[in-house]
Amino acid sequence: MKFLDLAKVYIRSGAGGNGAVSFRREKYIEFGGPDGGDGGNGGAVWAEAVEGLNTLIDYRYQQHFFAQNGKGGAGRQRTGRSGEDIVLKVPVGTEILDEDQETLIADLTELGQRVLLAKGGNGGFGNLHFKTSTNQAPRNANPGQPGVERTLWLRLKLIADVGLLGLPNAGKSTFLAATSNARPKIADYPFTTLHPNLGVVAVDGAEFVVADIPGLIEGAHEGRGIGDRFLGHVERCAVLLHLIDATSDTVAEDYTTVIHELEAYGGHLADKPRVTVLNKIDALDGELIAMQRAELARVMDGPVMAMSGISGDGVTEVLRALRRIISPPREEETSAGEGEWTP
Repeated sequence: MKFLDLAKVYIRSGAGGNGAVSFRREKYIEFGGPDGGDGGNGGAVWAEAVEGLNTLIDYRYQQHFFAQNGKGGAGRQRTGRSGEDIVLKVPVGTEILDEDQETLIADLTELGQRVLLAKGGNGGFGNLHFKTSTNQAPRNANPGQPGVERTLWLRLKLIADVGLLGLPNAGKSTFLAATSNARPKIADYPFTTLHPNLGVVAVDGAEFVVADIPGLIEGAHEGRGIGDRFLGHVERCAVLLHLIDATSDTVAEDYTTVIHELEAYGGHLADKPRVTVLNKIDALDGELIAMQRAELARVMDGPVMAMSGISGDGVTEVLRALRRIISPPREEETSAGEGEWTP
């Protein structure tokens, strides 16, 4: 299935049906009076977050969604049938934006969450509604209200616990394949990953979701490489896993390049908790690993972990570090005998 995280749709709610002008005409009833019914309401357009979807590819091939119009009223006080609603089914994590792509209308972050995008038009009143003591034979009725037309953008931001960051060929896809059932494309050339991948990782009986996005390069926020369009998929993550190629001759520059891109992207992405890891240590000896760690220590604060996605060395420790940030351990409760009980 092709991955698509941005789609433009055109929606229109249904128009209300017209009210009817009718009079009761039956044998032996001299003064029948008005009996025109109301028009039915037009159908509305909804958006709903559903299970089983992780892409907006359905909206690549169909962009127009029109709800049904309401039927007109009829004689004998018969109300017209209301139009059926239409529901746009989207993945959890979808943002709905106005035509300017900036105004946020809704953010569907929970399964089953629904939002009204366009309300259907009300049906018009029949002439029965206009009967008064001074106007007992009204010959006017209301037309139904028109529907609402809107142009909207759907933008998907995947919901994951951990987001993978790094330059191209830092070993992100290899790590995801080694720790989960995901099977991303792996090769020895840049930009092997062209769209985000999700994988469920388990450690010590706990599971969490990891998102792998295409690699960043210097100037990604200006559109270089694939650009920063996929950084939105890690905005919702609790922690970022920053992988650095330990075989690189410029590990410090590699680190600062990614951090500068996060800062340029904005959205507090650079302020999220991060776990920094030297990857591919299976290709180095202990002395070179210590040198690379010391090089990173010059440009960053905090610890630097080391692992190899191929051999599995250090992977469990990295997963445990991520889990501690995602689900901090509860503080030990004080024993019942300590202190004085209060309600």
